[in-house]
Amino acid sequence: MQSSLIAILPCNDLDRTEAFFVRLGFKREHDSSGDYRMLADGFGAQIHLNQAVEGWLVPGSNPFGLYLYRKDVDELATAFRDEIDAEPSDKPWGMYEFALNAPDDMLVRVGWPTHLR
Repeated sequence: MQSSLIAILPCNDLDRTEAFFVRLGFKREHDSSGDYRMLADGFGAQIHLNQAVEGWLVPGSNPFGLYLYRKDVDELATAFRDEIDAEPSDKPWGMYEFALNAPDDMLVRVGWPTHLR
């Protein structure tokens, strides 16, 4: 196993948030269930979902954001076509990406370095 850093994401609705990440290609790992779930996409990305304390996480004021590095940017954009404001594009910071809102209005950017496309 290599060293890694994994976000623990607080969620108001674990089932809804897990379903969102499943659409991004993640699957539940191990026997995680209940108020703490560990997901992985099979390409090295992982996320842990944790039930937020009631009233702590306010949709519309969510301070959390995630960046998912994936080669299949266009395919994921197609899967979320009705939920994104703009098609993937090359950004000045060197990424080909799009953005969408996850449950609880959390920003998720999906991209891949432009020079590797």
